[in-house]
Amino acid sequence: MQTGTIARLTDKGFGFIKREGQEKDLFFHANELAGVSFNELREGDTVTFEVAESPKGPNATQVSKA
Repeated sequence: MQTGTIARLTDKGFGFIKREGQEKDLFFHANELAGVSFNELREGDTVTFEVAESPKGPNATQVSKA
């Protein structure tokens, strides 16, 4: 599991996670949340996640609050 911080949330059910030492934020979709609902997340929250490859590049899966 990796750890990051919620950088941005949208009203369309997805957001981006800032990772230490990485320039580009990591995309995640509400379908990839584990043990938390999208409405419970706030920008600045610390989360844990796995990284998976998708057709559009890497994205976060199994996202949960740390």
